[in-house]
Amino acid sequence: MSNYGDGFGPGSNSPWWNAPSRSRMKVSFRASVTTTILVGIIAGAFGAASSGSLFGYSTRLVSSNSTIERSPDSVAGIAKRVLPSVVSIEARGSDGGATGSGFVIASDGFILTNNHVIAEAVTSGGKILVRLQDGSSYDADVIGREVSYDLAVLRISNKRLTALQFGDSDKVAVGDPVLAIGSPLGLSGTVTLGIISAKDRAVTAGESQSESSFINALQTDAAINPGNSGGPLVDATGAVIGVNSAIASLGSSFGGQTGSIGLGFAIPINQARKTAEQLIKTGKATYPVIGVSVDMSYAGSGALISNKSGAVLAGGPAEKAGLKAGDVITEFDGRDINSAEELIVSVRSRDVGDVVEITYLRKGVSAKVKLTLTAGK
Repeated sequence: MSNYGDGFGPGSNSPWWNAPSRSRMKVSFRASVTTTILVGIIAGAFGAASSGSLFGYSTRLVSSNSTIERSPDSVAGIAKRVLPSVVSIEARGSDGGATGSGFVIASDGFILTNNHVIAEAVTSGGKILVRLQDGSSYDADVIGREVSYDLAVLRISNKRLTALQFGDSDKVAVGDPVLAIGSPLGLSGTVTLGIISAKDRAVTAGESQSESSFINALQTDAAINPGNSGGPLVDATGAVIGVNSAIASLGSSFGGQTGSIGLGFAIPINQARKTAEQLIKTGKATYPVIGVSVDMSYAGSGALISNKSGAVLAGGPAEKAGLKAGDVITEFDGRDINSAEELIVSVRSRDVGDVVEITYLRKGVSAKVKLTLTAGK
């Protein structure tokens, strides 16, 4: 660091912060005048109009008054439209509480969420609280819930809500951009961006084996974490195409990570909409079956009809079509079946009354049959 002596010029060994003596003030004053004139000349040459000049060096601080334009179809524009219709849910049961998300599906107070978010509170006679984006809270009534699809409909007293628009999940393509919105780890109003990574993933959801749900899911890499369950997955127009429901996590051999690893799953909205409409109308929902029990431990390709007694429902669609215990179902209406889970979600993705074609193996011989799906009980 240069030493400027008494602060008025070079030549002194005293530090610049030392106070000069009276006897040196006369000399220093003259030097001061000279220095001031030099500084003025230099400042003029470099633009003395700038503030913050120091010995001829000047700085100019620039501020911008420009406004960022965000189009309605930008990520920010979509989030702004959708967020007011997304809610946080606190479900308090006898054994503790659970948090999740949901979204408005009808302006007079109807909210769609996952069954597993509120299941424990319902079975233990607990309380469900819905919190809107504006911070207001409401006690919620359960209109109906369906374990098979992991869906539930709640209702609050606010009748002036804004409902989200439903999209068409059948038209979703791999690579389409999506936003996942909800309350991961209780952080309400969280928005994450990703794409559709895959379709028709056979995913099991739910809090226990007794309340397992099999989902023919949309897969996304948008970050989904605990607490996102029940929130909307929306497309590039802001329309809901799925209900965020499950995440994959690394096993203990990979460190047991439980947060987002880019593998999230959502119930397609076409299925969720049908179930929600049934729950609102009757408090219950139906799901289609073929009338067989499958062996969930079967390790081969396809879905094995269990050899246990009663595995083929008497008078059910499978029995009428000629299927028997020990048959291995390899295709369902043109879709390859590689596991019991894939058969279950394929069946549940259809409607009661649909006629489907099933390909199966019996003692190594392939055959096809057609049957009509009936409602499960």
